[in-house]
Parts: sequence; C-alpha cells; structure tokens
Amino acid sequence: MAVPTVTMEVGNDAVAVITISNPPVNALAVPIIHGLKEKFTEAARRNDVKAIVLTGSGGRFSGGFDINVFEQVHKHGDISVLPDVSVELVVNLIEDGKKPAVAAIQGLALGGGLELALGCHARISAPKAQLGLPELTLGVIPGFGGTQRLPRLVGLQKGVEMMLTSKPILSEEGKKLGLIDAIVSPTELIKVSRQWALDIAERHKPWMRSLHRTDKLCSLSEARDILKVARQQAKQTAPNMPQHLVCLDVIEEGIVHGGYSGVLKEARDFKQLVLSDTSRGLVHIFFAQRATSKVPNVTDVGLKPRPIKKVAVIGGGLMGSGIATALILSGTYVLLKEISSEYLHKGIKSIEENIRILVSRKKLGQDKAEKALSLLKGVLDYSEFKDVDMVIEAVIENVPLKQKIFSDIEKACPPHCILASNTSTIDLNIIGEKTRSRDRIIGAHFFSPAHVMPLLEIVRTEKTSAQTIIDLMAVGKAIKKVPVVVGNCTGFAVNRTFFPYAQGAHFLVHLGVDAFRIDAQIAKFGLPMGPFQLQDLTGYGVAVAVGKEFGAAFSDRTFKSPLVDLLIKSDRNGKNNGKGYYIYQKGTKPKPDPSVLPIIEESRRLINIMPGGKPISVTDQEIVEMVLFPVVNEACRVLDEGMVVRASDLDVASVLGMSFPSYRGGIVFWADIVGAGHIYKSLKKWSELYGSFYKPSSFLEERALKGIPLSAPVSTSSTSRSRM
Repeated sequence: MAVPTVTMEVGNDAVAVITISNPPVNALAVPIIHGLKEKFTEAARRNDVKAIVLTGSGGRFSGGFDINVFEQVHKHGDISVLPDVSVELVVNLIEDGKKPAVAAIQGLALGGGLELALGCHARISAPKAQLGLPELTLGVIPGFGGTQRLPRLVGLQKGVEMMLTSKPILSEEGKKLGLIDAIVSPTELIKVSRQWALDIAERHKPWMRSLHRTDKLCSLSEARDILKVARQQAKQTAPNMPQHLVCLDVIEEGIVHGGYSGVLKEARDFKQLVLSDTSRGLVHIFFAQRATSKVPNVTDVGLKPRPIKKVAVIGGGLMGSGIATALILSGTYVLLKEISSEYLHKGIKSIEENIRILVSRKKLGQDKAEKALSLLKGVLDYSEFKDVDMVIEAVIENVPLKQKIFSDIEKACPPHCILASNTSTIDLNIIGEKTRSRDRIIGAHFFSPAHVMPLLEIVRTEKTSAQTIIDLMAVGKAIKKVPVVVGNCTGFAVNRTFFPYAQGAHFLVHLGVDAFRIDAQIAKFGLPMGPFQLQDLTGYGVAVAVGKEFGAAFSDRTFKSPLVDLLIKSDRNGKNNGKGYYIYQKGTKPKPDPSVLPIIEESRRLINIMPGGKPISVTDQEIVEMVLFPVVNEACRVLDEGMVVRASDLDVASVLGMSFPSYRGGIVFWADIVGAGHIYKSLKKWSELYGSFYKPSSFLEERALKGIPLSAPVSTSSTSRSRM
C-alpha cells in the first residue's frame, strides 16, 4: 500500500512544484496535511524559490479531507486528532504567504481539495475537472475556509447553491463563474501554472487573495435576503440536518464581520458538527456502504465474476419492466418474456416510458436512449433462452407459479445460467423446490421503482454457490445498484425487518391514535412519507399478499388488522384509483380524506383493543417509538439468526431500500444511539399492556441487560442460528 507523501521539486525557473500523492484520490490524510505545512514552510524559506505550484499526482488534484479521521473522532470522541488546516495552512502559509501559489487542477478538486485551491492566488485547470464542496453530505460544513472563499469567487447565490446541494460543477462552468482562471490541456497544465505563478510574483498578473475579495458579494441587505430564502428551503428539504443552517450562519458571519472572522467561526462550528449524531450517522453509512462489497468466503476466495451479456426477465409488470430498464441502460441485452402479446406490449411500453422520462429529465441523452432500447427484445416462450447468462423472474407473489417457472427455465437455459427471483418475501427454497440446480438459485430482490431505487438485495440459500453470488454482485454494480448479500427466510433481511412497520402503525390506529398524526410524525422523523401514505402508494393488493406471508411465518408477533380489507371493500385502492387514506388529484399534493374515518372506526369496532374502550394518550415521540421500536426488535432477530454479514449491512439496506433517513445512520445505528435499554424497557411495558406484538426478542433483552450495543458482532458462542 502506497505511503501518503508530499514532494517538492524546484525548477530552474525558481518555481517549486508541490505534489500531493495519496492514491487513489489524493485524500488529505493527516500525514498529507503535515507534509503540505512542511513543504510550504520550506518553499517560503528558500531563496531559490520565487513562486509555488500546488498539484496532485495520478491525474487528480485532491478528493478532499480523509474521512477516516472522522471515523476515529466518532469512535473515541477525541476532536484533537483533527489538524488545524484552515488558519495554519490555508491562511498563514498559502494565502498570506510571501510567495504566490497557483493550484494546477485536473480530475477533481472536491471538499478540502477545492478549499486548498481556493486559498491559492490562481487556479489553472484541465478540461472536465470536477469542482465542489460536498461536506454537508457528511453532516459537517467546509472546514478549510470554503464557506468564505467560494462565495467571494463565484458570488453568494451560486456559492450557497453549491454548498447546500453538494453538487460539483465542471471546470468549464468554473471558468465562467470566475472560480478557474484558465483551462489548458493536461499536458500543458504544469507548464502554464508555473508561468502563471511567476507572472504573479513579477506583478505581471494580479496577486488575488480570495478571502479579501468583496467585488462579487452583493449588498448586506441583498445577502440577507438570499440567506433568508436559503434557510427557508433548508428547513423544508433538510429539516433534521443542522449542518445546512450552520453553514448559512457561517457564511453570514463572513459577510457581516469579514472573511477572517468567518473562517474562525467556520473552524469552531466544523468541530462541533463532527461530533454531532448527524455526522456520526452519515459517516457510518458512507463506510457501511463500502463494507457491503466484502462477503466472507465469497469475495475473499479468488473468484472472478463471469461475463453476463444476456439476461432474460420474466414478467413485464412494474418490477419486471423496471429491472429490464436498469439492465439495458447498463448495456446488457435483455429478453422480456410475457404470457401474451397484450401483456408483452404493455411491458415494452413501460420500459420505453421509463427511458423517455430519463431523457425528458436530461438524465440520459437521446442517442444513449436509442441504444438502450435496441438491446430489448420481447418474447412469448422460452425458445431463445438457450444462450442466456441469467434469468430474473419477476412475476406476482404466487408460489405454484414461481415453482413452475423455475422448473421450466432450468430445462430451457444453459447449465451455467443463474436462476434468480425478484420475490420480496417468499423463501427461495420453496421457489426452487422442484429444481435440481439449487446452487444456481439466488434472490435478486429489487425495490420499486427498480431502475431508480439503489438497493439490490442478493439472497443466498445454504446451497447457492459463491460463484453465483459474486456474479450477481458484479451485475448489481454494473447497473449502478448497491448489492447487499443476505440470508434466506420469509421477507429476507429488509422486508422482514420492516414488516412490523405498517403493523405497528395499524396497531396504534386501533389503540385510537389518528392515522394522519402517525404519518405526520413519521415524516417529521425523516422518512419520505408515513406508513399509511406508503400503503396508498404501493397498493392494497401488495399489503394483503405480504401480510399473509408474514402472518404465516411469524404468527406469534403479527397484528392482523381488518382495515385494508375494509378499504378494498369500499372501492379504495390508494393512489391507483385516487382514493385511499388520502385523496389523489393530478397536480396537487395528497390530502387526508375525512371520508376514510368511518372505515377506520368500523375496523376499530371489529378489533377492539383499546384499554377500557377509550383511545390511548401518546406523545409525538411515543408515536415514532411505537412504530419503529418493533422494527428494531425484528432487526435484532435478523441479526441473531445471521441473516446479514454485519449489522451495518442492515443499516445500508434500510437506508437504500426503505428510505430510512441516512443521517440517522440506518435502523441498527439509530437504535444504538437511542439505546438498547430504553427500547427494551419500552417494548416490555407495551407488551404487558397490549400483548405479544411488542414482546422484546431474546437478543434485544440480552444486549440491553448486558449493555452491549446491538451492532456489536454476534459471538460464535451465542444461540444465533446462522443462515448465511
């Protein structure tokens, strides 16, 4: 492994070229920061140096501060490991140094990397370099002066937009905005940068200190108006994330009291945010997502993924058409099979519509759209399955139908072909019961809409081969999904963990709590919508089918509510027909439907679980806990049974598959923040009041009583039944 280094070479032109080298993205690790301080100090001292060029090795400037340091801070709570970069390096040594420094940028200059460049006296870039400050995605703010210098170079409006959205721009746009001084070819980059630095030293070009510029800052009243609008937007789009408002406060400090004052406030607030639960959660998810690619006895045994060139998708409904869309967009040839010309036509039209929407949103060029659609072919039988590398079955959740399909494709496909099912709940051993090729059977569980949602849950049975798993992981990455390998049971890891979610909400409704209040509190917690609106969106047929599967598998802790059946009887099917818990009209936001209240009352009469027949009184926090603590409880069982490689895999899956808020770190991470003891005591109390639905699992009880985090690895001596 390459050692992070900073080198300096002084040419005959008296220009010192300081180069950051820390592959693959030249992250600003602590040794790099120390190296930069040392080299800039040396360059300032040497008489044979007139000017400085700062650059990065390997075709990249710098991808930013090494966030492994954040992880260390979160582990030990010691903020002292964060080096002082903002003032010591960027202000004192670079910007206020007596010799001009020019940043020679190519590839990318992100986060702290861009902030170093902003501290230089000019910025020369190769074409198509990415420039941005994405720190807010990690729960912090730019910490090396970026909150002050970026608005001074590109204007307040654009600077605020770049920081709050975390979206990078290309160097071409940077040139138009004034962030980049010149764009030159990669071969000319260092040569031009050296000359530019000399020209500044010899006063042929202006010596610009970004922190001192005010020409692009608007008047104080205009600035406050811009920041006021930005704060209102941040409160709407990121209500639970403090870093957005802190960032705006820091920007305002610099505008009102000067750039240096802003830099000092930025440094203080940055360190406070690093220790916040939001930063802990976002950094945890960042590393957890990387860890999903490591699967013991699969990715560490020397296997290479085989090429998957041709895939058959069986079923052209919502899921099948979405899966086919994702595959053709990655350049994979797809056969779409349906049972009739009518259904096949509908499936192909759905795929075409998916592609059309991507083009209309400028996420896909017309030429790429046409190329993708040319890779799609519709079929009505298995005659062309003889050379497919993988089949993904995506039909309705019907066991006999799936068993018949798997029996048929085993005969129709070549011996190497992967036999995958997109089932969301059914045990794969049952699906493959009538086949002999158990080593090739695997779950490829996509989340709806399949071409948009980023998670691919890869479900392995005890007989699935490591080669099959690694092949599907490679397919997942090729179609830009995050593959998470899980064990086989009803609902697998994600849907099984979250099956109590809707049931907990229904339980609360039957205890007399208002359904719309429940939805409002869950949305306030950070999920995109509450459980009742989610049922409206997914359709009641799904709720009924999934409810039966979980009811059969986990009858000891299932709450059977008659409410969905009553909604269906009253000709409601959620968003599908515009009537559910909410009213759906084109062009307007869903509105609570008062006419659903008598149906809810009828359901309460059919199952009367209210103590003394009266609605319970609960706080907003208790609503969130009574819905989500049963989910944590089921996550504990999933961990105990070894359904995931590590607890953080379940965190990633909950964020990417169920839209659990990323800034809370995922379901298990959040539970550890709340504390196993509080969750256990709450569930125990509710189980005594309301019954077995809330009964704490033995895993949760043991962890709570011993004070062990839920995310701690399951010991081999425990009673867990590994199914991985």
